[in-house]
Amino acid sequence: MALKVNEIFYSIQGESSFAGWPCVFVRLSGCNLRCSYCDTKYAYDAGDELEINDILERVSRYNCRLIEVTGGEPLAQRGTPELIRRLLDKGYNVLLETNGSMDISIVDKRCIRIVDLKCPSSGEKDSNDLKNLKRLGKKDELKFVIADRNDYEYAKEVLDLSLADSPKSVIAHFSPCYGKITLKELSQWILEDSLNVRLHIQLHKFIWGPYEKSV
Repeated sequence: MALKVNEIFYSIQGESSFAGWPCVFVRLSGCNLRCSYCDTKYAYDAGDELEINDILERVSRYNCRLIEVTGGEPLAQRGTPELIRRLLDKGYNVLLETNGSMDISIVDKRCIRIVDLKCPSSGEKDSNDLKNLKRLGKKDELKFVIADRNDYEYAKEVLDLSLADSPKSVIAHFSPCYGKITLKELSQWILEDSLNVRLHIQLHKFIWGPYEKSV
């Protein structure tokens, strides 16, 4: 089985509760959404067809047990769940970053599924599949990219739904949209409302800047 792969690279994990750890990224091509702030538009179409065995071989070149399958939108490709299963069977710790619009239940529950639900400023709020809130496991994570107060209020509403529908241990990340809102401003809102969420930054952008992802 082949998948269209945009790039495979080794870097510092910049997002999720695994931020700061070395990680191999498998970025798959294609996305069903067009978020206003997207920083990976180059993955919409460009890429090469690779068999899963070839992907596994390339990943194995790095001395790293943490793998993230990302995009684009990785679940837009039919073979992604099989790739994730094969990685898990080889003993890798696997993260999936998905845009929240597609059913995550097709993914092996050993995988840590990071669901990036879209706030209003993305222009894709109506694409969220909120049924995913009931599909979250104890290891899975939610992420909200927040550009303004309206986004923040929406994220709080969805967070209330998630607390009703999913295990209380699921981590929720509130991430300031790069260049749109300051860390201080978002931090103040979180503290004022006593939210049990994790302030999240795109660590790689603080290391290398907005356009690079590794050395």
